[in-house]
Amino acid sequence: MDYAIPTGIVLIIGVALAIVAQWKGWKPSLGVTLAIGVGFRVLILVLSAKDSWQPVDFVNSFKPAGEAILHHHDPVLGSNGGWHFLPTIPYVYGLLLGLGIPWEVGGRLVTVVSDIVLIPLVGKLAGGSAQKLRAFQYACNPLAILVASVHGQVEPVSLVFGVAAFVVARGPDGWRPSAPLPWRRPGDLLRRFTHPLDDDRTATARAVWAGLLMGMALCAKSWPVILIPGMLLLLPGPRSRLISLIAAGIPPIAFLLSLPIAGFTPWGKLPEILNTIGLRPGDVRPITGDWGWTALLNGGDWVLNPVALKIGQYMIYLAIAACLIWWRKADPIDVTTAIVLAFMIFTPRLGAQYLMWFMPFLVARPTRWAWPTIIGCSAWAATGYLVLTQFSGQEWGELHSPWAMSSIIVFPLIIAAMPWARRKGTGIEGVPVTAPPARVGAS
Repeated sequence: MDYAIPTGIVLIIGVALAIVAQWKGWKPSLGVTLAIGVGFRVLILVLSAKDSWQPVDFVNSFKPAGEAILHHHDPVLGSNGGWHFLPTIPYVYGLLLGLGIPWEVGGRLVTVVSDIVLIPLVGKLAGGSAQKLRAFQYACNPLAILVASVHGQVEPVSLVFGVAAFVVARGPDGWRPSAPLPWRRPGDLLRRFTHPLDDDRTATARAVWAGLLMGMALCAKSWPVILIPGMLLLLPGPRSRLISLIAAGIPPIAFLLSLPIAGFTPWGKLPEILNTIGLRPGDVRPITGDWGWTALLNGGDWVLNPVALKIGQYMIYLAIAACLIWWRKADPIDVTTAIVLAFMIFTPRLGAQYLMWFMPFLVARPTRWAWPTIIGCSAWAATGYLVLTQFSGQEWGELHSPWAMSSIIVFPLIIAAMPWARRKGTGIEGVPVTAPPARVGAS
């Protein structure tokens, strides 16, 4: 990578600004925050687009998916196995390529624009008096800049819709714990649907919109499925949660069906596409060895290990269930932070861009170890993006192995950053709140 040093300097400046902002309690206006965030991201985009090194998946996976759309072919089956998600983002890639924008710029525009929109959304997610500070800190987040402007990975697209879903689901009055439900008989649960409480009825519109937004997050990549529990917990009751869950399925189904309807894919190929983008352990490519316990198991080498993948997948499912039980009374944003951080511990496979998943939530509601974790994970990822890319072939392989195994060093930080002290719900300002009294629904 030709521009590693300038890029590294920009990232260090961003970290310094974020830490000083926390120390000094800076609360810049949204205009100032966006100017800094846009400046960082556009500068690194320009440097990356001019660079002689381009990410392998950015060139060999994402570009063919966009070219497939441009030539009216299926982006999933026509990208040489490079695209394993719904065609939503390839549609945008194809449009940008059709406009004649060079791929090195156009392929990153999608992610950079999404990450810029995330800046005010992270502030909204934080809410209260910390809103401007958290938006500014996300604008300076080094990993977000790397993923959006250097790698061009689509995590920011999923997150912009996912975080928006959280903001909408919470509503203007903020989150409050739901009143206990007297499910003594099966009929009691049914009654909550046929005779909803006032809160449930009022939340219907935002439940629909939150679900649609989360559905759009799933259209970009499949991993936002782990954000759904937190979004549902922000809604007041079973009726609004079911409505939101149904709404979340609409965009993925629509984009899947758009392939045969628009003539990109024969109808008979839909089962093959579903297998390619599936969430079952057996549907995920068993590439292990880049991170954590599988890196130690494989000596830091890439190994196709279906057994390790399945074990890791089921460990993730158990970890998510454990987080939902342990933090069952916590603020849903804290629940989500715990789930995503737990994923990082147990996952059998990981790309550096995965570390961006928890960034908006941890920045919006930081724990005591939030910034050491953000800096540690960013430094590990930056080593891969900026240092290892100076080498190729055998030299790269020799450096990749110790780098992958070194990921275990950030595990104590990730564990420490979990919201251990927030098992009971707190309001936007961190003040404990109690469940509202149960209200009788309309008959």
